[in-house]
Amino acid sequence: MKHRISITLDEDTLFSVQEALRNNSRSGIFRNKSHFVEYAIKKFLEGGK
Repeated sequence: MKHRISITLDEDTLFSVQEALRNNSRSGIFRNKSHFVEYAIKKFLEGGK
């Protein structure tokens, strides 16, 4: 089950996320910003620091 949350990002970070999504649009790795953030959090938790 997924839960809706809210986050706040500074403008530069949001721009970087949007650029990463645009650059990966051909490979289809991430469906949207939520998928990108979920993936990043999981990787952070798996790898520690």
